[in-house]
Amino acid sequence: MPTSASAKVPPSPESPEDRRPPQNGLDRYFKISERGSTLSREVRGGFATFFAMAYIIVLNPIILGSAKDMYGNQLDNGQLVTATALTAAFTTLLMGVIGNVPIALAAGLGVNSVVALQLAPRMSWPDAMGMVVLAGFVVMLLVATGLRERVMNAVPYGLRKAIAIGIGLFIMLIGLVDSGFVTRMPDAAQTTVPLQLGTGGHLLGWPVLVFVLGVLLTLALIVRKTPGAILISIVVMTVVAMVINAVADVPSWGLTTPEWPGNPVATPDFGLVGEVSLFGGFEKVGILTGVLFVFTVLLSCFFDAMGTIMAVSDEAKLTDGEGQMPGINKVLFVDGIAVATGGASSASATTCFVESTAGVGEGARTGFANIVSGALFALALFLTPVATMVPSQAATPALVAVGFLILAGSIREIDWDDFTIAIPAFLTMLMMPFTYSITNGIGMGFIAFSVLRLAVGRGREVPVTMYAVSAVFAFYYLMPALGLT
Repeated sequence: MPTSASAKVPPSPESPEDRRPPQNGLDRYFKISERGSTLSREVRGGFATFFAMAYIIVLNPIILGSAKDMYGNQLDNGQLVTATALTAAFTTLLMGVIGNVPIALAAGLGVNSVVALQLAPRMSWPDAMGMVVLAGFVVMLLVATGLRERVMNAVPYGLRKAIAIGIGLFIMLIGLVDSGFVTRMPDAAQTTVPLQLGTGGHLLGWPVLVFVLGVLLTLALIVRKTPGAILISIVVMTVVAMVINAVADVPSWGLTTPEWPGNPVATPDFGLVGEVSLFGGFEKVGILTGVLFVFTVLLSCFFDAMGTIMAVSDEAKLTDGEGQMPGINKVLFVDGIAVATGGASSASATTCFVESTAGVGEGARTGFANIVSGALFALALFLTPVATMVPSQAATPALVAVGFLILAGSIREIDWDDFTIAIPAFLTMLMMPFTYSITNGIGMGFIAFSVLRLAVGRGREVPVTMYAVSAVFAFYYLMPALGLT
């Protein structure tokens, strides 16, 4: 996607002078030179992506470990850390080797909440993870039949751009919230303001200062077109945070405290891997409810990943003139494997992470960046204390910067004069951050597009696949009203 000259971090990786013949077998396999990248950019991108999403090693165990199944059982935190890191390492490496795209994977936020709050209370943990595995099988089946690719190809160009922008705004909001720059109002039910600046409407504390300085540093380096801008900022601000934490009284940094661990080595515990029952959940809740549970997990995984793949591939310029990505089926199939693998390891459904755009911002264009990110996740199995010492306040400025880069590169490519595409695009972009869900943004955009084209007598221009998917989304939104959740 075209961007302004000052928007790119590295010198344009797509410029003709950067495209060189393959230097060796590694270069040839990953098409590093062919895609206008370099090995150093891929390595930097892999590091940036890992640091931007390393929080999942801490956050996923917290979400899953805080819930109980119908028997009152809770998952062990240490085992969840191992399962999360192991699954992220395996699926990220698999995507790099097979898909050859810089899209890292890990336990999906949102899906893990569904597993913890909707599935587990109605069955045992192995039963709940079995539902996730089944959803992964269905995703692979949809890829094998070509249906998933047809759904992606049916999305009109302007709506694809809106999905990318919506994800950019969404990850920016994630960065603002995770850093503490924006916080939820504790009494949101009693006020018209659901979010506020900092604490009590004010920016207070050292952690927020680290975030603000990190954003300024990242943007300054981007404007100066400094190679490695995002990664440099993450490293520098982590060091700054460690110094502040050592000399100042900081009540809390959130999930991660920036201090060197006394013992950086931790022995992985694989006790949860393979603890899954494929069909046990149906015995607990019945066939219909069980199918709806699988459908809920499937829908979230399917469209979260679809939006992320579109956004990252577009930003990395891996698409052709029609906005399609060659070899997309390999990427989609690996994503299906990842969903099933996440359930089999008890890490919850694993999916593509929007934070991969941090690596793309560093110049990553190939699956070799995933080899780096995956290797770091594998290392985190044994060095979890070190891997989780980067505070969110040092990593999240990357999400703010990348959110801008995505928006700057896509906003002009939407036909704002055609309201039948402009309004769905508008809804898609805003509903992702406002509902804190990629899936919701895509669903509302799809429904609006189908309805508006019908309203102006242009219904024949809408692919049948879009009508079918819109109907699925409408049913999904109506499920609570129909008493099916």
